[in-house]
Amino acid sequence: MSPRTLDLEQADERDLLRAHWRYADGLVPGEPNGGLVHEMAETPVRLADYDDSGWEVIDDIQKGRSTGLCFGWYRITITLPTAIEGQDLAGRSIFFETCVDDYGELWIDGECDMAFGETGRGCVSGFNYPQRVCVSEHAEPGRQHVIAVLAVNGPFGRPGGGIFLRYARLVLE
Repeated sequence: MSPRTLDLEQADERDLLRAHWRYADGLVPGEPNGGLVHEMAETPVRLADYDDSGWEVIDDIQKGRSTGLCFGWYRITITLPTAIEGQDLAGRSIFFETCVDDYGELWIDGECDMAFGETGRGCVSGFNYPQRVCVSEHAEPGRQHVIAVLAVNGPFGRPGGGIFLRYARLVLE
């Protein structure tokens, strides 16, 4: 089967996955100081079952949000269909690709690939660095997957602008 790329910025492509983007400011949205506290061990926002239903639904992931040293989360829940344009999805590999302005972490169903010495695989890889992570090695139609993207503005010593996603794609191989 030939590879197929879905542009998750396009509403008609998201509709194929019954998906929409949600966004909220903060490391832990809704908490004082955005949840940024000394020696915080983890944020629950990365987890697949985190309740983001009260977050803003957005269409434009390229719109700059917040300024200065800031954190924000983009989340999308996708449901894999049986087929897209006549191509069966069962058993195919599914990848999520994006580039976060400026630094980003990608969490798929609550997990982040933190392989030591690897870049572009989910953990912070560098300033505006393209990332590609596996959503599923063997797609199962009807299965839902939660993609959570933590965006951080940088450089930390003098952050300029805001945060946004340069692009977001789902690649079916």
